[in-house]
Amino acid sequence: MTRPSQYQETFAYYPETWISPFIERRRENGWGLYGLLNIQKGEKEKIARQQLRNFQLFDAPVALYFTVNKVMGIGAKMDISMMIQNVMIAAKARSLDTCPQAAWNHFHPIVLDVLNAPEDEELVCTVALGYADPDDIINTFITPRIAVEEFTVFLDK
Repeated sequence: MTRPSQYQETFAYYPETWISPFIERRRENGWGLYGLLNIQKGEKEKIARQQLRNFQLFDAPVALYFTVNKVMGIGAKMDISMMIQNVMIAAKARSLDTCPQAAWNHFHPIVLDVLNAPEDEELVCTVALGYADPDDIINTFITPRIAVEEFTVFLDK
């Protein structure tokens, strides 16, 4: 999908070209979720409606927008990502639920303008914060995971 240049991410959140096994895992997760929501391949209107739910924060009452100075390197994005994870864990410890979202990154000019952020900031991530509805079918989806042994090397002393 091409977007006008002002609605392009300021950094590549996803790879330009997906490779195996990552593309298969992404599809498994995506179609697993869409299947749960009774959205079939090719149902573009239903897919678009579901994607628009990002911009309603999935009905969460709070949005957290995380930004970083544009001149900072990849390390700063790693640092803020660790901080975001800590915010999410702290929220869970307080019985709150979170949903990190990259969908907003395309619309960084609008978000940053609303936030009155300085020109040298870029949007890294948005996190919806609130209480998940345990009765909503979407909250029953558990993403498939590969075994730790498939991506970890354990060294003995």
